[in-house]
Amino acid sequence: MMYNPKKPYNELPLLPPKKDLEAKKILKQTIQATRVLAELKGRADEIPNQSRLVNAITLQEAKDSSEIENIVTTQDSLFQAFSAKTNTVDAQTKEVLRYRHALWEGYRNLDKKPLSTNTFISIVQTIKETNIGIRNTPGTKITSNGKTIYTPPEGEKLIRDLLKNLEDFLHAEDGLDDLIRLAVMHYQFEAIHPFPDGNGRTGRVLNILYLVEKNLIDAPILYLSKFIIENKNDYYKKLKAVTEKEDWEGWILFMLKAIEKTAIYTLEKINAIDHLMDETISYAKEKLPTRVYSKELIELLFEQPYCKVKFLVDQNIAKRQTAAEYLYELEKIGILKQEKVGIENLFLNVKLYDILRK
Repeated sequence: MMYNPKKPYNELPLLPPKKDLEAKKILKQTIQATRVLAELKGRADEIPNQSRLVNAITLQEAKDSSEIENIVTTQDSLFQAFSAKTNTVDAQTKEVLRYRHALWEGYRNLDKKPLSTNTFISIVQTIKETNIGIRNTPGTKITSNGKTIYTPPEGEKLIRDLLKNLEDFLHAEDGLDDLIRLAVMHYQFEAIHPFPDGNGRTGRVLNILYLVEKNLIDAPILYLSKFIIENKNDYYKKLKAVTEKEDWEGWILFMLKAIEKTAIYTLEKINAIDHLMDETISYAKEKLPTRVYSKELIELLFEQPYCKVKFLVDQNIAKRQTAAEYLYELEKIGILKQEKVGIENLFLNVKLYDILRK
């Protein structure tokens, strides 16, 4: 049957695709992406306290994944809102923070249950902060410049059946490489488009959770949305080519390249942050009074760009008054810069922030 973008794609083929998913080009790129991903996993495992890396990268992922959907916030607003209690956070920033929360919730729940339709629903409900569920009314269309470019399947039962097929494919033991399976999963989820809103961001959370579930990374540190933003037109073009021409090879190669390039980028970020922390430890040890300096204090400054007194108190580094004195001492030697956000004093790790925003 000829595909018509203006009609519901109720004939969306079930998985697995009836195409060669392991052509020579695909296998070659799979090997390359797997190698770099393994290097990233090994490098991240060497870091004693991964939270300093995870916090920064999940916020970046949340920002860029949301930006793909034209939900835009500044990096500074995002980091400040994450660190401070304030009522002045704009709606866009709040939505980005909910994406991060959805990613973390999904990550924590992987130990309890494998990825499933219930996982998908939980993610989108967190992102949208509503009881949104599977689409059960007609009329959803994907448009560009006022033109309908895709109409997803309609009917709750059909959508649930397609999602069950996707679940079965995700957990099938058929020898297909996990990274190839991820690429197929991402297309199929976006083609099913199971929710009235939030499908793109939910699909990008699933990419990261799937890599964790398959033990390809240990924590949600792969910053995949950066590549999609930089290649947004190609991303949508490749998705469309699967629907219209069953060009699975072009799509899978795109996703494998995304994983490879993103892993390389994340490795560079890890190395830069790690190098800066070593430098900061040495500098602080030399410049700070003995009563102030501790390795635990400096490591805390790298868990996220902004720090505040409460963070030191919560980590049992110092009592409130002493903690404030420590942060002021760090400001005196140029490691931190104080900023007022609402009623709170935040202290920015300037060089860490510079690394993250590049």
